[in-house]
Amino acid sequence: MPDARPAHQSRAETAEMILPSDTNVHGTAFGGRVVQWMDLCCSIAAGRHCRQPVVTVSIDDLHFHAPIRIGDYALLTAQVTATFRSSMEVECVVMAENPSTGERTLCTSAFLTFVALDARNRPLEVPPLLLETAAEKQAFEDAKERRSARLARAKRKD
Repeated sequence: MPDARPAHQSRAETAEMILPSDTNVHGTAFGGRVVQWMDLCCSIAAGRHCRQPVVTVSIDDLHFHAPIRIGDYALLTAQVTATFRSSMEVECVVMAENPSTGERTLCTSAFLTFVALDARNRPLEVPPLLLETAAEKQAFEDAKERRSARLARAKRKD
């Protein structure tokens, strides 16, 4: 079993400026574009944790809280919240920042699950998550509940 790694070591941050090509007819970011950026940011966090190639398995609790307007900055933050045998849950939060005022607004949040792959593209065991704070311990407990629900939904589809 690989050595446990702290959650903060997986943290990934990125930023995008919302340009006309990123927007819909309302002048706000396409939801699909935002999800693409989230997937990329989260894959960096998952890869940092396990130091292996990863693939996206699912997206849970995706919420669009507020629009991101043309000209705003989209600030994405992702961090591993839980690890299981070969999978990792990563939380992603997207804030919009008004470049003129610096005001930030929560716009999008989700939990993405990734699996680490070996050289033959088979699931690979990932390092456990070293939980150092009460918030990290609570996030892990919440992640176990989301995982149970995810597995139950997947089983119903079989």
